[in-house]
Amino acid sequence: MSASAARFDRGHTDDLMSFLAASPTPYHAVANVAERLEKAGFRQVAETDAWEGTSGGRYVLRGGAIVAWYVPEGAAPHTPFHIVGAHTDSPNLRVKPQPDSGAHGWRQVAVEIYGGPLLNSWLDRDLGLAGRLTLRDGSSHLVNVDRPLLRVPQLAIHLDRSVATEGLKLDKQRHSQPVWGLGDDVTDGDLIAFLEQEAGLPAGSVAGWDLMVNPVEAPAYLGRDRELVAGPRMDNLLSVHAGAAALAAVATRDARLTRIPVLAAFDHEENGSQSDTGADGPLLGSVLERSVFARAGSYEDRARAFAGTVCLSSDTGHAVHPNYPERHDPTHHPRVNGGPILKVNVNNRYATDGSGRAVFAAACEKANVPFQTFVSNNSMPCGTTIGPITAARHGIRTVDIGAAILSMHSARELCGAEDPYLLANALAAFLEG
Repeated sequence: MSASAARFDRGHTDDLMSFLAASPTPYHAVANVAERLEKAGFRQVAETDAWEGTSGGRYVLRGGAIVAWYVPEGAAPHTPFHIVGAHTDSPNLRVKPQPDSGAHGWRQVAVEIYGGPLLNSWLDRDLGLAGRLTLRDGSSHLVNVDRPLLRVPQLAIHLDRSVATEGLKLDKQRHSQPVWGLGDDVTDGDLIAFLEQEAGLPAGSVAGWDLMVNPVEAPAYLGRDRELVAGPRMDNLLSVHAGAAALAAVATRDARLTRIPVLAAFDHEENGSQSDTGADGPLLGSVLERSVFARAGSYEDRARAFAGTVCLSSDTGHAVHPNYPERHDPTHHPRVNGGPILKVNVNNRYATDGSGRAVFAAACEKANVPFQTFVSNNSMPCGTTIGPITAARHGIRTVDIGAAILSMHSARELCGAEDPYLLANALAAFLEG
């Protein structure tokens, strides 16, 4: 990837599709990012260890979050950071603490709704199961049943004629529970025993779990000219992938770096970010401060570094929908393959202001990448993301950006094939400083 030219490289989008398929949960996503950064020379550091102040790339893993940074040779303790922020989680169905259920000869898995998914998009879809298993010794093991295992069956129209006139109405508790087999006897422990076998773990070794249902249909190019990409979890693994690619790229340009580039990919954005791995938690601030202090910096150095720091909060946004153009602002119609979007809201649902726009415009100009602006229709409530949280919690200038997509929060979303590459180029130019 080159930050000096934005000519479309389909290889980047091919790689994004592979990343989406291999990252059914936040835990898998951060493991895959870590593997990619390791190949670029980054090394994991434990939060419980003392950190060295030497130059090079490092990263911290905590649950479904990762913070990675690269210290250029000779960086002063007060060197500011350029941060790409993103989130690893997506709206989905998550397995309850007592998962084994069923009725009327059907075996089912009890699930809870995470975030705000479009529930209709999960109906009659082949679903797998993935997540993190915690063993009795406290260690964790990733599991991924990447084949059709579950299904949330929709009620036939013959049994609900009102669908034709009143539309589909789903009760989150009664209508979202997937089936995964047949049988009149529901036995506690069946699902976890099955997953222990799938993961090659001893029977009875699992003490806890964080499991998520996911579509198993592979990401795919769409359209006559393959101009579009359909796939799961673009909100917001598209940004995580772009940020990781950008960070790995600029790490090879040590002599050109004027800032310390950082990737911060958080969990739990879809339900408020208030966790130890969320943007409203202490993880990012702790990592930045420890980086300053590891280079023999003082509190004054920390304050100077933070004062010069900028964060691009990258999350997906809404492309203009051809069937619902009235839902968009009449003068702001972001299009797919039109380049990344700058997200603006004067009520601080996004953190962007005029000075932030200038930062992003400069990065796009440097990368030869076009950009667009998104503003909500005044009659529609505006969503939010990690940008305002990051700005308020750490007191750093933050700009909300992203890629324009359709079908946000669906089990299968839609983006332009060129936009992931354009976003990654803009992020690389920004991280380079």
